[in-house]
Amino acid sequence: MLRLCHLAAAWSEELAGLTVRHLLHVYPTFAVGGAQLRLCAILNHFGARWRHSIVALNGDVACRERLAGDVPAVFPAVGLPKGATLPNVRRIRALLGVMRPDMVITSNWGSIEWAIANRGLGIGHLHVEDGFGPEEQDRQLPRRMWTRRLALAGRSVVVPSRTLERIALGVWRLARRRVLYVPNGIDLGRFGRGHGGGGLVIGTVATLRAEKNLGRLLRAFAMIDGGTGMGVGMGPRLVIVGDGPERAGLEAVARELGVAERVMFAGHQTDPSGFYAGFDVFALSSDTEQMPLSVLEAMAAGLPVVATDVGDVRTMVALGNTRWLCAREDGALARALGDALGDAAGRRAVGTANQQKSVREYAQEAMFAAYGALFDGVPGLTS
Repeated sequence: MLRLCHLAAAWSEELAGLTVRHLLHVYPTFAVGGAQLRLCAILNHFGARWRHSIVALNGDVACRERLAGDVPAVFPAVGLPKGATLPNVRRIRALLGVMRPDMVITSNWGSIEWAIANRGLGIGHLHVEDGFGPEEQDRQLPRRMWTRRLALAGRSVVVPSRTLERIALGVWRLARRRVLYVPNGIDLGRFGRGHGGGGLVIGTVATLRAEKNLGRLLRAFAMIDGGTGMGVGMGPRLVIVGDGPERAGLEAVARELGVAERVMFAGHQTDPSGFYAGFDVFALSSDTEQMPLSVLEAMAAGLPVVATDVGDVRTMVALGNTRWLCAREDGALARALGDALGDAAGRRAVGTANQQKSVREYAQEAMFAAYGALFDGVPGLTS
């Protein structure tokens, strides 16, 4: 406990010369992912408007590379043990007492101990919920449901999808005025429409984690590959942009399926936006999502989206694109991919409609304005 307090004092001292509002962000991980990229975009937009402490509970801070140099941020390592909720709550309360942030901003289930700890301390609190891991893709675990009800009661909770909004209101039973729907937005200018060429390309951009189920995409790809009748090396190609713990296993699956020669694992990319221009179809094979940034980026690049029918994807894409949403099943994804690849005119029309919808609804300025007010602690928005 004493060591943690000394660390907290050191972090506070590092930011002590700054008198602007101090925000403490707590993430289960600050690896590259949708929630982390969104925070970086917001902080880069506002620059030095606030000062930040960003805690990654698993120690992974890879996404810090996306922060601009003028964002005043430190990345304290707290080293809290897993499964020790009550001792951790005491430790966290001591840390908050030393650091005294103006607001604690927690992210997803993995940071729920901090929401519990920040009770009665007089520190503002905001919780951002982006979705669930594979263990909750079909239903809420009862213990977690009750913990969320208690920990988040009376707190402002931000959700980027209508699906999560319904869960927060109906399952967690949070007050209507405390649940804030703020859809994700992106920098539309980063995504130009590609011109194809060099054969058909299916592409995806994802962190290679279990819930993304990229094994399903590989198996679906192998099914359509076998039915093209174009001969070895002549069918469509698959490009997977991103890295993560599943990569070695996925590469092995590609070899086992006999498609490794036409599957490119592009690995981690600091800025993957340029890849979209080389895709003919964007694919999402996830078991669970809410409002995936990669789908918004694909839409901004004028691409049709073939995806499992998860989260808010159906309402995100243009109406004509819903024909290529499917069940979370290998064969269903293969049929949707095959249909999209075989309809060049349909791909162009749907891609244009997706791009137009992204301009109308998903520009990042509205998202910046909403989070700016929340991070400023505007009365009535945050607790």
